[in-house]
Amino acid sequence: MIEDISVHDLAGWRDSGKKFVLLDVRDADEVARVRLDGSVWIPMREIPQRLGELDRGMSTAVMCHHGGRSERVGEFLASQGFTDVVNVAGGIDAYAAQIEPTLARY
Repeated sequence: MIEDISVHDLAGWRDSGKKFVLLDVRDADEVARVRLDGSVWIPMREIPQRLGELDRGMSTAVMCHHGGRSERVGEFLASQGFTDVVNVAGGIDAYAAQIEPTLARY
């Protein structure tokens, strides 16, 4: 199983300048509503075909709406040789509620 990080941990990573990929695996209609700056968007269903766009050696935090899809994607990435992948527990909804309340929620 991959590790979960909190939205507070994610905010700390972003504020510290840590080098990592924030992978958003939500669908197009969800990303159209709200998206975190600097995130890489690849819908969950496209991950297997687009693995080549991601760096297996880079720290990767996977995010979705609440954390379920991102956990499954993170497990898949780990099975494909990604060595440092975490799931953002609570997803963008928790991030908007706890970190950045100006973000749209749905």
